[in-house]
Amino acid sequence: MKKIKGFAPVVAAGMLTLAACSTPNMGPAPGPAQMMEKPQVPVAPPAPAPAPVPAAASADRRTSMTATAGRSREALANYAAAPQAYGGTPPQWSLVPEPADKFPEKDANKSVLVSEQPVSTFSVDVDTASYAFVRRMLSDGRMPPLQAVRVEEMVNYFPYRYKVPAKASEPFAVTTEVMPSPWQQGNQLVHIALKGYDITAAARPRANVVLLVDISGSMGPRDRLPLLQQGFRLFAQQLRDDDTVSIVTYANGTAVALEPTSGKNKQKIIDVIDSLHAAGGTAGGDGLQRAYAQAERNFDPKAVNRVILATDGDFNIGITDPKQLEKFIADKRKSGIYLSVFGVGLGNLNDAMIQRLTQSGNGNAAYIDNLLEARKALAQELGSTMFPIANDVKVQVEFNPAQVAAYRLVGYETRMLNRQDFKDDKVDAGDMGAGHNVTAIYEITPAANGAKLLDQLRYAKPGKDKAAAGKGDELCYVKVRYKLPGESVSKQLDHAVLAASARTSLEAVPDDQRFAIAVAAFAQRLRGEQQLADFSYSDIAKLADGARGADPEGYRAEFVKMVRMAESLGAVGATAQR
Repeated sequence: MKKIKGFAPVVAAGMLTLAACSTPNMGPAPGPAQMMEKPQVPVAPPAPAPAPVPAAASADRRTSMTATAGRSREALANYAAAPQAYGGTPPQWSLVPEPADKFPEKDANKSVLVSEQPVSTFSVDVDTASYAFVRRMLSDGRMPPLQAVRVEEMVNYFPYRYKVPAKASEPFAVTTEVMPSPWQQGNQLVHIALKGYDITAAARPRANVVLLVDISGSMGPRDRLPLLQQGFRLFAQQLRDDDTVSIVTYANGTAVALEPTSGKNKQKIIDVIDSLHAAGGTAGGDGLQRAYAQAERNFDPKAVNRVILATDGDFNIGITDPKQLEKFIADKRKSGIYLSVFGVGLGNLNDAMIQRLTQSGNGNAAYIDNLLEARKALAQELGSTMFPIANDVKVQVEFNPAQVAAYRLVGYETRMLNRQDFKDDKVDAGDMGAGHNVTAIYEITPAANGAKLLDQLRYAKPGKDKAAAGKGDELCYVKVRYKLPGESVSKQLDHAVLAASARTSLEAVPDDQRFAIAVAAFAQRLRGEQQLADFSYSDIAKLADGARGADPEGYRAEFVKMVRMAESLGAVGATAQR
């Protein structure tokens, strides 16, 4: 049987404690070596009994024994919690700090009366960080913090087989579905889908990429820098010969670990990735400045120029003011250099900072919780992550008061825009990459059920809420505004949603749309939103399982298991701690 050397002192301390507790006032307890020896047959009369121990000394000994037992238990707990080092070095015993993860503080969207605010405007979001973080928490047997759950990122994590655009000059296609709400009888859901044009690997432009890697001390655990190194190896293998990669690292200071290197020198790139190790502080701001300087040195107007920041989000040296960081990144974005952020780790993940930086840098945010997610984000989805097909993508939906009494946008709380922002080309919005999906879901209350919401105004003008002539058959009108890469003037797509297009049953809705509804329901349930109070995890799992369809990578099957895990955690009560 293999011996665990680091555990021996703890066992010995426990045995000493037990021996002392079972033989009070009997003199010193035997040492570990004596305890392991065979007892010897006495050859002389036994020694005289020791003198009685004073009461005070006995009390001191009991106090000492209690402290020893406490230290032994603490040592056992710390040993169990400490991660094993790669080189086989015995772990250092230390207390596990309280989690200090930070997330954006945003309340869920409320239902809005069409008579008061008929237009809803938001920026698209293709981030997926929230889904992977929720999966990590549930896999660890814990419910995620409410603020960590962003509905749109949960929904947009999955690939969908939405209608595809025919050509790159029209970067995405818009499709809609209207269906009964599975969680609120009498309400309907309007599902809006955008599918990005997908480019082949041969047709994509060359890439000028700077990997900005946090190698500070907090990145040491194997679910942080070591996991990223595995992902970056996969990334390197996807590079074309005409791509260029630089690597900048930051800790107490910044350094250029790899000067611009051609994608054909994959082994050189991988060797530098493998040589990284974690130590020191976190000069995030200085690192960003050096990374952008590298990108500018090799800037190619015909290429995709991007900085990829990999961090646990703990910026504590350098430019720490979020507004200054956002301004710095926004200025660089205008020069044509984008920013994407991959977050890792638990305990000090600054997700709020990552979200703000990503939105300022025309990029996307992902959370890497395991090697399969690293493969998905850094290899399989390289095209959609790296190569934009449309910038500043905004969606505006106008609801017909003759058909809709109220609406609620499910998610996108951190992406809401003012109505006038839609046509203002100076207002920044989200970007879409090649092959990206964007899903938005509105829950609506039909006008026929509007009387249940509130009393009729005494002084309302008759006919005020009537639809424009000839438009009475429209449920709502969807407008999408975007810029093609390199252009400064927006284009617009329009799509009318007819009331007659509504499905009479949820079963008649295509699998992709039904599955997206199940994911949105799960996210709302995790957030404790009152609209889902009567729609259980079991209901959600049943809906998702019936809409799995083709699932070659097993993402949808994994989701059903996540729902069941949340259901189980809710049942055991005390274990499910937020």
